[in-house]
Amino acid sequence: MWQPQPGWHLLQSGSGGSTVGVWRTVLGDQAVVVKRIAAPAEGDPPELSEPRHFAYWRRAADVVTAGTLADTPGLRSPRLAAVEEDDEGVTLTEEWVEDAATSGLFVAHALGRFAGCHLTPAPWLARNHLHDRMARVERNGGWRTLARTTVADVADVLWARRAELLAAADALVQVPVHGDATPANLPGREGDDVLAVDWAMLGTGPVGSDLGFYALAAREELEPLLDAYLMGLPDGLATREEVTLGARVTAVYTVLNRAEWALARVAGGEGALAGKYRHPAVAPHLRALQRQFPHLEALVGR
Repeated sequence: MWQPQPGWHLLQSGSGGSTVGVWRTVLGDQAVVVKRIAAPAEGDPPELSEPRHFAYWRRAADVVTAGTLADTPGLRSPRLAAVEEDDEGVTLTEEWVEDAATSGLFVAHALGRFAGCHLTPAPWLARNHLHDRMARVERNGGWRTLARTTVADVADVLWARRAELLAAADALVQVPVHGDATPANLPGREGDDVLAVDWAMLGTGPVGSDLGFYALAAREELEPLLDAYLMGLPDGLATREEVTLGARVTAVYTVLNRAEWALARVAGGEGALAGKYRHPAVAPHLRALQRQFPHLEALVGR
């Protein structure tokens, strides 16, 4: 049975899906990150074995093995990486990427450049990230907890129109996407490029979708990020209106899904739901939701 080595520093324990844990250690004089990924076992969700699903278990290893991101513009993976396989799963070792404290505008410009690159076709590139995430929510009964909050009316409209708005995003040009474009996953810098980590959701998606995902945790508001993204996007690939739509649909449905998830976890306890809005596991998601109100209203009025 695979076990981490003594002295490894745990950065992240398994939190669902296939990741067993993430550790930091040193090989020689090189600081590295070791990620252990477990192969699907009997009883695991079937989506872990679906190569096109965002949760496909071994995509991060396939990215390294194929060398897909060695020289992509805008975003690329660490150059030093190795994959070891066994019957129980995969161990992925990559160089440690220092946080370069880059601005959101620099990252947004890099995301736009990455959206214009060409990825070598592969059967394991993810598609339909947002569709698959919405399908998970549907299986859990929709936004039932949000229906008990002050955003119930807006959430009800957006839930009813989800197929229409996701179809509008699907009609946009499909571009390469990181798939989990959070500040924590876009930490490094090399020249004009961002050194990105955790490529487990790499694939294609609507233009602007990575930007919308990133905007949920960025310091900057969406409008200046949008300007920077468009500056990086190749001429003629998409209009400002198209990028805005892709970003808004992704940001709005993602932030509502997250708020529902957070509220549902605490809703069963004693006391009124409104009294739990300041719970430390809930408050950050509600603040992110509040920040997206103008974009919720824009989609409702579309």
